[in-house]
Amino acid sequence: MREDDNDGAWFAPKRLGYGAGLPIAWQGWVMLAGHIGVMLSGVWLLQPQPAAVMAWVFITALLPMPVYAAKTRGGWKWRWPGGS
Repeated sequence: MREDDNDGAWFAPKRLGYGAGLPIAWQGWVMLAGHIGVMLSGVWLLQPQPAAVMAWVFITALLPMPVYAAKTRGGWKWRWPGGS
C-alpha cells in the first residue's frame, strides 16, 4: 500500500492537463453520480425552456468544482507529459 493511499482524496489527478481524474474512493463515485443526477434532473424538468436549461447546466457544472479541487490527490495543477 502506498503512503498517500490514505490521504483522504476522492479523485486521482489527471495525467495531462488541469483538474480531477476519475474517482478513487466511494465518496468520489457518489459525488460524481449525484452531480450527474442533479444536472440531468434539472435538464429534464426545464426541458421546455432552453435558456433555463443552459443556465442550469452552467451553474450546476461550476458549483461543485471547489469540492472536486479540494478532494483531488495533489490538488489541481497543470500536469505536463513526462511528469514535469
